Amino acid sequence: MEEESVESRPTVFIVDGESAGRQALDTQVGAMGLRTKMYRSAETFLATYDASKPGCLLMEVRMADMSGLELLERLVQDGIRLPAVLVSAHGDVPTVVRAMKAGALNFLERPCRDQELWESLQEAIKTDQENRHRLALRDTVRRRMDRLTSGERDVLNMLIDGGSNKRIAAELGMSVRTIEVRRAKLMRKMKAESLAELVQMALRVEDSFGKPQRRRGNLH
Repeated sequence: MEEESVESRPTVFIVDGESAGRQALDTQVGAMGLRTKMYRSAETFLATYDASKPGCLLMEVRMADMSGLELLERLVQDGIRLPAVLVSAHGDVPTVVRAMKAGALNFLERPCRDQELWESLQEAIKTDQENRHRLALRDTVRRRMDRLTSGERDVLNMLIDGGSNKRIAAELGMSVRTIEVRRAKLMRKMKAESLAELVQMALRVEDSFGKPQRRRGNLH
């Protein structure tokens, strides 16, 4: 199952330096009805992986050059959020702890039991789907936010800070009516039906909003 289809079905990316071990995992996962793609080393995976492809990682801990743990830590360092399941016939406590700290979803002892492997892969695939959905929502909100004028952005920042229209108007040296107009415009641009939804959208994109510098005038 080396070739990858253009379909959007998730792929289990198998990384194992041993040909026999790699083939065994491929056969076991393939029998579950899941698509697989095999890599003979962590370096090969890093060189060819397309982050737009959904799925999860299934990899052996012990590999030459770069171990499964080092690959997992490299992915975190590079900002690649690909859920991973690690496997090994030699899973001592320090190795398991290090794997979990690096973000592994599970650590299985080889040979993996079918049910245990199936449940771990399903959890990893579901996690990847949720991550991709969350990132897609964030990108949508960011595009909407980019359409806001600086004045509308000021109002947004202060609304998130808990400011009322009256308080925002006083802070910015503008009329309450001007603030109401800006607020209505930004609500439309953000496609938010309530203040609560607006705040939720904004916080999805940014962890914190600084208060704007005070401006005078009625620029929209």
